Amino acid sequence: MDIHKKQDGEVCLPKARVDELLDIHSEDAATWRIFKIMSEFVSGFEFLRKYGKTATFFGSSKCALDDAIYKEATRLAGMLVADGFDIITGGGPGIMEAANKGAFEAGGKSAGLNIELPGGQILNTYVNDTLSFHYFFTRKVILSFASEVYIFFPGGFGTLDEFFEIVTLVQTKKIKPIPVIAVGKMYWTPLFDWIKKDVYERDKSIDKEDMDIYHLVDSAEEARALIKELVPGK
Repeated sequence: MDIHKKQDGEVCLPKARVDELLDIHSEDAATWRIFKIMSEFVSGFEFLRKYGKTATFFGSSKCALDDAIYKEATRLAGMLVADGFDIITGGGPGIMEAANKGAFEAGGKSAGLNIELPGGQILNTYVNDTLSFHYFFTRKVILSFASEVYIFFPGGFGTLDEFFEIVTLVQTKKIKPIPVIAVGKMYWTPLFDWIKKDVYERDKSIDKEDMDIYHLVDSAEEARALIKELVPGK
């Protein structure tokens, strides 16, 4: 069996070899799938080692080049590159493309942690480096450990899922406290008002300090200023 042993004694299977074994041992697919999951975790954390201080962007995959939020994400990514950040996205279109584009135009490094889909996931042309995942949950784990700040632009169910995932991980101390920046008051204010009035005040389902995990801004300039305040230099 083609097993790679690293200098530190860690053993892993190449992703291509794991896919091959899954095909050969289809009757034991549930067992062999564990190796595929392990290989994605190993590859993901190895991938992150290449980057220093990073900012991860989330947001809609549907916004277009002429949308205001696309332009704002592009501007913010360029500003953060100037401040010494590398940029990480999901590698797809929309806000992800905008952030990779901003990093590219500013001469910075950016990566796309892509997801393999049956119809194919479009990788935007501004990504410098990419890693593809078969499983959503392994990709989400890697994204959760990727950066010094998480930036959320308006988006759909996937964006909201990722927002609450990060907030919950910080709330439950499963990851270190990391700034979570929501950009766009028109989009985020109704949700945050509901959390405050219903989830906190009426139902008492969260503590008051849980609402301090995330911050709301309305522009790239505001986001940049807040990030400079919250993220220590390296």
